[in-house]
Amino acid sequence: MVKPVALSPQTRADALARLGERELDILVVGGGVVGAGAALDAATRGLSTGLVEARDWASGTSSRSSKLIHGGLRYLEMLDFRLVAEALRERGLLIQHLAPHLVRPVPFLYPLQHRVWERPYVGSGVLLYDTMGTTSGTARGLPHHRHLTRRGALREAPALRSDALVGAVQYWDAQVDDARHTMLIARTAAAYGALIANRARVSRFLRQGERVVGAVVTDLETGTEHEVRAKQVINATGVWTDDTQGMAGTRGQFHVRASKGIHLLVPRDRINSRTGLILRTEKSVLFVIPWGRHWIIGTTDTDWDLDKFHPAASAKDVRYLLDRVNTVLVTPLTPEDVEGVYAGLRPLLSGEAAETSKLSREHLVAHPVPGLVVIAGGKYTTYRVMAKDAVDEAVRGLDEKVPECTTRSVPLLGADGFQALWNARQNLARESGLHVARIEHLLHRHGSLVHEVLDLVAADPSLGDPLPSSDDYLRAEAVYAVTHEGARHLDDVLARRTRISIESWDRGVDAARPVAELMAGHLGWDAAQVDREVDHYLKRVEAEREAQEQPDDHTADAARLGAPEIVPLA
Repeated sequence: MVKPVALSPQTRADALARLGERELDILVVGGGVVGAGAALDAATRGLSTGLVEARDWASGTSSRSSKLIHGGLRYLEMLDFRLVAEALRERGLLIQHLAPHLVRPVPFLYPLQHRVWERPYVGSGVLLYDTMGTTSGTARGLPHHRHLTRRGALREAPALRSDALVGAVQYWDAQVDDARHTMLIARTAAAYGALIANRARVSRFLRQGERVVGAVVTDLETGTEHEVRAKQVINATGVWTDDTQGMAGTRGQFHVRASKGIHLLVPRDRINSRTGLILRTEKSVLFVIPWGRHWIIGTTDTDWDLDKFHPAASAKDVRYLLDRVNTVLVTPLTPEDVEGVYAGLRPLLSGEAAETSKLSREHLVAHPVPGLVVIAGGKYTTYRVMAKDAVDEAVRGLDEKVPECTTRSVPLLGADGFQALWNARQNLARESGLHVARIEHLLHRHGSLVHEVLDLVAADPSLGDPLPSSDDYLRAEAVYAVTHEGARHLDDVLARRTRISIESWDRGVDAARPVAELMAGHLGWDAAQVDREVDHYLKRVEAEREAQEQPDDHTADAARLGAPEIVPLA
């Protein structure tokens, strides 16, 4: 088992200093799930590897997904069998081996509305879905689908209107906390020797003739520039792919189009159901996903050409989701039931389709100029395959024999020993003095790294108290986010290391100052910086709330831009 590395402030400073000391084999630009996956892939092949991210790990698309690890049932209807088979194989690997502490099975109910043709049609599709998962060799741990009568479906989901269905099919997929998963991929890469730094932006590429030979990386916390030389650079910047390619003086061999998807969170008691739901819409599908003490409802799929750093949800978006889910609920949801909203952008490969919901979710790899590899497209579930393909392409440009990809058998930090600790959770509760439900929550967030969090509580019992208005999270987790998980700013903790920004009614306002004060001593903040962090976060919440009252994308975007970045990117 690899020894964990703490992503502390000192670790980051050391990584930035060492990035410029010698030529790397691979420099990865972009700290989303694909970039982090590429860094892990390269490092576990024995390549000297760097990974830089302009903002925080997973701060873009990779923290704003539907949080599902799934094969994409609707892609079967599009006859995209290869993509579904690939995703189902990856789903199984994540549940069984790579990240069992983060990825868990979740049931979904598909209501049937037509008596004669729909059950055999949907049933055959779900049967094929299960069969493809089984033949992948990684389906263990997921129940087989089942057919339900209307009465049986209503027992599972009493919230459904009886006239909204004639029966149902229930099947299983999986879910993940995407931001934590991405951060742990990056942390695992660091454990295997990768030099990684967030809040470190590539300002330009280094060139020798036409060849890209590295990049100038600016530490956005200090303004210091570092020349990082690398034999190959991998551009894994998602919806920013075209912008990053532009720095290399090339238009690239494909283009990426942004599609906005928004999600709502409502309290668990607003929908009386023991299962998630998947509903057809006129364009795609709508998920109602169990998420702790909440439901996630999403998503939309609309073209977006405004600010890519902070895509905004409008009143129109919120109403669309509520209207669609209310068509099947006995007790309709209202805007007052919505406790959290988040919006993200999917990087879709540009094609001939007029609607983003019809554009390809598959990925492409290109080598537009010597020394620069570009990876784009794809879906969250298949990040490991995308990372492998990107590194394979980069390896072709190296003048040495490099081992094959090994990430299929490299568990993330926290995975090894997770099941044994889960079995012993009652003992952990007694030893720590915490309730067993608290231990279960910690295990599903940290896995076998839970001892690092519990050690903080043992050293300072006050850190075992929950955060204000955010009872699911301990004060220790705010400290741990800084000392071990690379958090640099208040927003990093409230929006990504925890999910307080979308899970609490006040969106983290009550927790903001206590969390900033917990972070301060470990980041060297004075009182003025604490005030600045809190003020920035409160303005972010205010801007997001204002955006969600606007009628359309343009007015929502203008409102959201009222809260600038805590660290300017320019």
